[in-house]
Amino acid sequence: MPKWGMVIDLDRCTACQACTVACMVENNVPFVGKEAAAEGRLIQWQRVLVRTDGEYPRTTTRFIPRPCMHCEDPPCVQVCPVDATFKRSDGIVDVDYDRCIGCRYCMVACPYGVRTFNWFKPEFEDTHRSYLNPSVRVRPRGVVEKCTFCVQRINMAVQGGQRIGEPDGVVTACTQTCPAHAIHFGDLDDPESEVSRLSQDKRAFRFMEEMGTRPQVYYLAEG
Repeated sequence: MPKWGMVIDLDRCTACQACTVACMVENNVPFVGKEAAAEGRLIQWQRVLVRTDGEYPRTTTRFIPRPCMHCEDPPCVQVCPVDATFKRSDGIVDVDYDRCIGCRYCMVACPYGVRTFNWFKPEFEDTHRSYLNPSVRVRPRGVVEKCTFCVQRINMAVQGGQRIGEPDGVVTACTQTCPAHAIHFGDLDDPESEVSRLSQDKRAFRFMEEMGTRPQVYYLAEG
């Protein structure tokens, strides 16, 4: 059984936000508008964090794409009272939106802040409705949603007998779209895969490893 994971090269990320847009289009993530976004109700499954250190003019800026970490020991799964959040055998942490009651315990439990609550009934203008991905369900108001590693692509690839992962297989929308090739996706348990090789690089690290969640998303440090 594969274990799907991701490696993100921070040296390559330019914060162009192509991954964020590609994720929203692929997964039918609604735009909530400027006012709602300013109130902290923005929905983004793949967000690029910007961190600036130092004082002007001696500053350094880091760009950090942040999808769901799909932890091997996910605290969100442990706290969900209705088993709406669950971990698949291939390592993906998924959500059953029919079971989700919107209690948001999972949001509190997640140390990475990657889950968002859907405050509004999703609305898409007529011009956008025709572009909705029929393979991805539009989530209702009142549920928590997050990155799924584009699970619909993986499911269809498995059913169709297609290869999954780099360099020539099915990958996530963010991996496919990144113009700087900063995001890599594949099977962490396959020693021949690109992500497996990169996860063993001397620059590789995982966020907040002290939490014991064992993320399946690795980063390559700058330099």
